[in-house]
Amino acid sequence: MNFNEKVWELTKKIPFGRVSTYKELANALNAKAYQAVGNALNKNPYAPVVPCHRVVKSDGTLGGFATGCENKIKLLEQEGIMIKENRIVDFEKKMIRFGTVQNVSDF
Repeated sequence: MNFNEKVWELTKKIPFGRVSTYKELANALNAKAYQAVGNALNKNPYAPVVPCHRVVKSDGTLGGFATGCENKIKLLEQEGIMIKENRIVDFEKKMIRFGTVQNVSDF
């Protein structure tokens, strides 16, 4: 499995109504390639099965989205995630952390 595929597999594990971060995904994959995570998600051919809209910046702001931030906001709000001033409301409560994943398919 290449890096992009690992990112997509791990992103599928983010539950409905929750978010994670580019940094969290990179750390879980034992990498420091936060931008590479963003690039992989930008190229995600499996949306919405791979819910890349659930990945945000470490400070709780939205970050980018291949089809535009308005679409990202719409998808997150449909899952009950509130956005205020381009930031996830109650970010820490909505955040999911993975730890280090040895085998993405085992998570």
